[in-house]
Amino acid sequence: MQPVPALNDSALLARILVGFGLAFLIGFERELRGSPAGDRTFALIGSAAASAAAVTGQSSPQALAGIVTGVGFIGGGLILKGRDGDVRGVTTAATVFATAVVGLVVGLGHLLIGVVAAGLTLLILELRFLPGIRLLDAHRYQGRVQPDDQGPG
Repeated sequence: MQPVPALNDSALLARILVGFGLAFLIGFERELRGSPAGDRTFALIGSAAASAAAVTGQSSPQALAGIVTGVGFIGGGLILKGRDGDVRGVTTAATVFATAVVGLVVGLGHLLIGVVAAGLTLLILELRFLPGIRLLDAHRYQGRVQPDDQGPG
């Protein structure tokens, strides 16, 4: 088994910058929609995940698992239950997780997969606002079906 060649600083820097850019775009969308976590938060999460993944690479799966655990903690703090029982922040928490994974993927050198994952994340977040594909948004059809908690008997 041959050792994996070390990356030079330029390659590591490129991965970190791509992770930062993709995460910033996702955060920018969240900021536009009034989320409590915006462009700065997402850029920090994405670039930190990309940095850790780029430096540790495949050699330390524990470090990558630690990032996922830490991001789960951040996401949990974004989910709030109001007095009326409404739960808010789940989409932002899920987006924080997705952004961290984008950073990890990019940091590991899978730039195309990271770009596609970031693009799909943005597509899902903007689904109900884009002409043509907003037909795929389930909110449009909520009044036509019976909710799960109001089933028969």
